[in-house]
Amino acid sequence: MKARILIVDDEPAIVDAIQYALETEGFETACLFSGRPVLSAMADQPADLVILDIGLPDINGLELCREIRRTSAVPIIFLTARGDEVDRVVGLELGADDYITKPFSPREVSARVKAVLRRTGVNGGCAAPREAVFSVNDSKRRIEYHGECLDLSRYEYEILKTFLRRPGHVFSREQLMELVWEHPEASLDRTIDAHIKNLRAKLKRVRPEDDPIVTHRGTGYSLKDDL
Repeated sequence: MKARILIVDDEPAIVDAIQYALETEGFETACLFSGRPVLSAMADQPADLVILDIGLPDINGLELCREIRRTSAVPIIFLTARGDEVDRVVGLELGADDYITKPFSPREVSARVKAVLRRTGVNGGCAAPREAVFSVNDSKRRIEYHGECLDLSRYEYEILKTFLRRPGHVFSREQLMELVWEHPEASLDRTIDAHIKNLRAKLKRVRPEDDPIVTHRGTGYSLKDDL
């Protein structure tokens, strides 16, 4: 089954070039020229990866990424005309999986798309998915661990889904708050610790000998990348 790539950019020439390059590589594509319709479009037909321009005419791409992350762990690659390191850092902290600065080669975008799909285990990236350990069903908001469905609270589900999107990446408590909570300013750091503790206990009920969540003292948490 072809991976479906959603391209969001307000410059038709750029969209056409990326679309042609991806479809030549066998991907299915959909295109939007503004950001506001993205969430409803993804609800109607989920994408396997989103290529998202930061400089959209109706909403900042960074803010749109934040909104997407509240409901979806879909891989995101940012496009931008800027070389500002602050934008790159903020984008990655918000949950982007890669970052490409304009001007770029459409072939480079294709290569980046394949690399991200391989890393995140999505079909179309020419690698087997990570479903031997974890399987995520976004539409049913369900995660299976070694074939067993986990009974997760809303925030446990969102935390684990965030980890699964970037195995090995260390998320600080502040980043998890920002990515998962609707009103992060109203929560405390120890709230994260409590949810991580409960999540670990539920994973151990399935595999008592394994602990896939790693604590980085003084820094945050990550999911093992060698599962």
